Amino acid sequence: MSEELRLNEIDLISDDGHTVHFAYDAEGDILEVVFDNVEATCAIELTEEILLRFNLEHGQAAGLTILDFSMLASPTEMGPRSFPLTGLADLPDDLRQTVVKIITSPPVNQFLKVSYFYPSPAERLPITYVERPPSLAKIA
Repeated sequence: MSEELRLNEIDLISDDGHTVHFAYDAEGDILEVVFDNVEATCAIELTEEILLRFNLEHGQAAGLTILDFSMLASPTEMGPRSFPLTGLADLPDDLRQTVVKIITSPPVNQFLKVSYFYPSPAERLPITYVERPPSLAKIA
């Protein structure tokens, strides 16, 4: 017996004019975001639910995989759900700088919003939240 994959797909034009391909697996609640014309040579798990694929040589995002997308993109009574970017902690400084540049620049920053949480004046923790583009309402 074969299982039917419930996959919704759509291509949209991002704010910077590039094509972005979205594939949403409703069964697994997984959103795949693929950025146009970038070959992934590296991947970093930003959080347990968010994977960034990118081309290390060119410092360009190739895509994002977002697990539990519905939960991550759903606001709370206090605003968006924020998550620590735990995947940055153990990266070498040069790779961390590259990843931070990628996630704070288009096209990634249209989907992930990044900031710092300051639990004390001397300590800062990078955090992110998932922003659901209104055009994604068609598929997810």
